[in-house]
Amino acid sequence: MTSITEPAAPPVADAAPLGEFDIAIVGAGFSGLGMAIKLKQAGFDDLVMLERADEVGGTWWSNTYPDCACDVPSHLYSFSFAPNPNWSQTYSTQPQIRDYLRTIADHYELRPHLRFGHAVREARWDEATGRWEIATSHGLVRARVLIPAMGPLTEPRIPDLPGLSEFDGPVFHSARWDHSVDLSGKRVAAVGTGASAIQFVPAIQPRVEKLYVFQRTAPWVVPHPNRPIRDVERRLYRTLPAAQRLVRGAIYTAREALVLGFVKRPRLMRVLERGARRHMERQVPDPELRAKLTPDYTLGCKRILPSNRWYPALGKPNVELVSGGAREVRGNAIVGADGVERPVDAIVFATGFHATDMPIGRAVRGRDGRLLDDLWQGSPRAYLGTAVAGFPNLFFLLGPNTGLGHSSMVYMIESQIAHVMGALETMRRAGAATVEVRPEAQERYNAELDARMAGTVWNTGCASWYLDETGRNATLWPDWTWRFRRRAARFDPAAYELRAGVGAAVAGAQSPTAASMPPTRRSSTSSPGVAHTSSLRTSTSTGPA
Repeated sequence: MTSITEPAAPPVADAAPLGEFDIAIVGAGFSGLGMAIKLKQAGFDDLVMLERADEVGGTWWSNTYPDCACDVPSHLYSFSFAPNPNWSQTYSTQPQIRDYLRTIADHYELRPHLRFGHAVREARWDEATGRWEIATSHGLVRARVLIPAMGPLTEPRIPDLPGLSEFDGPVFHSARWDHSVDLSGKRVAAVGTGASAIQFVPAIQPRVEKLYVFQRTAPWVVPHPNRPIRDVERRLYRTLPAAQRLVRGAIYTAREALVLGFVKRPRLMRVLERGARRHMERQVPDPELRAKLTPDYTLGCKRILPSNRWYPALGKPNVELVSGGAREVRGNAIVGADGVERPVDAIVFATGFHATDMPIGRAVRGRDGRLLDDLWQGSPRAYLGTAVAGFPNLFFLLGPNTGLGHSSMVYMIESQIAHVMGALETMRRAGAATVEVRPEAQERYNAELDARMAGTVWNTGCASWYLDETGRNATLWPDWTWRFRRRAARFDPAAYELRAGVGAAVAGAQSPTAASMPPTRRSSTSSPGVAHTSSLRTSTSTGPA
């Protein structure tokens, strides 16, 4: 059986010194790369990026399952300051997004700051020195500021099925696809029917002998509007970047309209629900199968999945949809909720991630050695999904309640990056050693979030990965995304406490004046023009052409 767990974390005190930096970023996906770019452009050059993988890309490096692709339009799923005019289709594949991020790392000269193969085991705030002590798989890193930028879809979740450890065949999660295993001619169990399964099940169906798809809850599936982007469109975007920005704006506006149904008037989702039912009726002629595939909850309560291949694949003779999910593994068979044993040669889990019980919570200790997980008690909370009281100089990217069910996470990432930059610039101008969100500001913010969440489609009764173990939605942002940006991008010093040193508050820190601030340095490796107008071009066969 393939193991996907990380080795136990060594104590910080036992780790060998690796280096001291002003800022440490954990992760080199969209969040980490975007943060590093903006830091360098603002003159914060003393930074390190700790990445446990062998290359940049984050989730788009680690997820390599067959037909892996993004379900957000390509033009919106990229940095606003670094558009890519060379996408080959309107919804990009994993290799193209991976190559886009590799190009970003090269273009903005981030590689000198990257440390690959450096898994973070533990991080502790040292009150005496005002530094974070970060134990990695290669030694100890100290930093004034710690920015976890891993995102919530990092650690795969495998259900604790009785008998799984006794199974002799290959077992792996879709997010850690084992390409050494040839599934051709094998009997395969695919456990889960979420966003990953919706893509890899149709891809492997033609080559396996038998495919058992274990479905716990039926997803709502809508037609996929993906299409190739024509050469003439790509030439237009290269010669007239404003045209691509216009398309991006139109896509953003159309996606944002879904907030009306998600948040404001869940009844409006019935319109989209009728379209999803028609899609199913056209593609699933068998009434018995169609009954199994019909969700019993309001569309949008769980993630909406686009696909034109899912339903036809489930109707093939070598595929059986097993309702109720998997119950146990018995020898070389997997047993469904119906009690039937189905012999299989391999098991592939598509069971999501530790999204609301993020492993980072069990590895980060703030003031007085308090563990983040103990503070959260099963329900992650932060101020603007970014800062947590009791954890000075710590800024999450894609932290609690920054997820979206309708638009691009890159938009939220850029909003949070602006907030972090506001915090760091304020510290620099005020001469502060630490910045920490005030507990009352964090509490007010989360009380407001919970109040807004009450009437949303996500609270209409379904069980989803958006909900934490207390039943609270700790994942999604319950409003227009532009409202999050407007709030996050304007750093409010009144919500924070700034200190010149241990126990010493900064005088006037809540309203620093520009007259007393030193000029901002700008990195010599980038310029304002590059930051806002560059279009990336690559010549790889699988990436942007």
